[in-house]
Formats: sequence, C-alpha cells, structure tokens
Amino acid sequence: MNAFLWIVAWVLAAFFLAAGAAKLLQSKAKLGEAERMAWTKDFSAGALKFIGAVEVLGAIGLVLPALVDIAPVLVPLAAVGLAITMAGAIIVHARRKEYPPITINAVVLILAAVLAIFRFGPNSF
Repeated sequence: MNAFLWIVAWVLAAFFLAAGAAKLLQSKAKLGEAERMAWTKDFSAGALKFIGAVEVLGAIGLVLPALVDIAPVLVPLAAVGLAITMAGAIIVHARRKEYPPITINAVVLILAAVLAIFRFGPNSF
C-alpha cells in the first residue's frame, strides 16, 4: 500500500506542479486563449496567481516533507488542501456548465482524498 500511495503522491504532485506553474508563469490573457481554460476569464489575475501558488505549494507538500523526513504530517495536510481546491474547481465548472472538466477534477479530488485518508490513518509515516 505504501508504494501505491507514493505513486499517487507523485502523480498528483506532477499534475498540480504543471497546472500551478502554468497559472503562475502565463498571463491571464494567455491562459484565457485556451478553450479548456475559459474559466480564467471569471477571475482576476491576482486570483489566478494565488490559485497557481496554492497548487505549486501543494505539489511540493505532497512529496518533499516525506522525502526529507521533516514534518511528514504535511503530506496529508497538502492532500486535504488540494482536495478542497478541486472541490472549488468542480463548483466553478458546474456554474459555468463546463461538464467535461468536472470528471478530471473529481478523479483528482478522489485521489487526493485517498492519499489524505491513508496518510493520516493506517499508512502514515
């Protein structure tokens, strides 16, 4: 089970690192050009940077504390934070009637919740 949780953590970290870096490094106008990122038009540039920072920090929090064995309790806390972020994403897409992205957000939310539950519980560090 530990190996499975590590794989989930790394997959989620890669996903959120890429998503967060895109929001941090690209302008709001550039992000809004992509059809799958049309939702960004509803948010300020500052809010998009904040979301990107949360995703990048969450990605780091999923793996780094356990790797260096310093405050590994941060791993499930990061997973909870990212699950909450995905719940927010589901709400945004549902309000905009953008249903295909909800599937991806739901899968990521479930993976983050599984990681949080097992790292807080029976498979903690």
